[in-house]
Amino acid sequence: MEEQLDSFLRWLRVEKNASAHTLSNYQRDILQFIEFLCDDVQVATAVDKQDLRRFLAYLQQAGYAKSSIARKLSALRSFFRFLVREGYCPHNPLERISTPKQKRQLPNFLYLDDCLSLLAAPDDSTLGKRDRAILETLYAAGIRVGELVGMSLHDVDFRQGYVRVLGKGSKERIVPLGKPACLAIECYVKEARPLLVKADKANGNALFLNKAGGRLSDRSVRRLVDKYVEQAALRHQVSPHTLRHSYATHMLENGADLRSVQELLGHASVSTTQLYTHVTRERLKTVYKESHPRA
Repeated sequence: MEEQLDSFLRWLRVEKNASAHTLSNYQRDILQFIEFLCDDVQVATAVDKQDLRRFLAYLQQAGYAKSSIARKLSALRSFFRFLVREGYCPHNPLERISTPKQKRQLPNFLYLDDCLSLLAAPDDSTLGKRDRAILETLYAAGIRVGELVGMSLHDVDFRQGYVRVLGKGSKERIVPLGKPACLAIECYVKEARPLLVKADKANGNALFLNKAGGRLSDRSVRRLVDKYVEQAALRHQVSPHTLRHSYATHMLENGADLRSVQELLGHASVSTTQLYTHVTRERLKTVYKESHPRA
């Protein structure tokens, strides 16, 4: 079955443009299932619903979270769909295996005042100008941290106020930037970035550079967000993704329609974007309870 797994991973990489992170997760989850079967089942055609139910019971007894079990089942579904399509397997044994229901957590977001305090936290030093541009871009465009660090100089159109983003599955989208973000990036590019460029570093056209002149990493962005959260004395758990959540929540609160926000965020399904409508409803309930004398 491991040969078929290799074919599946190759198909994901070549046909679906799956990221290294996605490939690693799929490989780990499917290998866990293959190892669980041990010598009981050696070919995919012999896998049946009973094997899947035993695997589910094992995961539950081992204390895996529902979200982890759902992810593993999703990987196995994709794997067996591929095997059926390629003729390795006559049917998909997961067809009637249901995914455990899980409570969807409401995304954490910042209120506007806290958001503005965070954006104003960086100073006017070389790294401060870079960090302000990063924070402004995360909030103005609502992009993922991986999308931010993957940006190149030519991805920003200062005249039109747009940024080109390469999202999940190498899907490209164009996202508007607000004027403050454009000004912050322009200031960084003109005044700070030239001081970070190192002749011996092959950084190419990377937009955001680290102190050594290389492309900035996801982890570095998370660390700088932590730094400015502490500096702005915010009493929230804030990550780069919190700014994306804040972007979506503020857009919907101010009248943006769901489909537009879905496009801007690069969500494959509108149901993912709908989660933010629950956030705004929760906020309305909180405001009502705090403000209405007979709440």
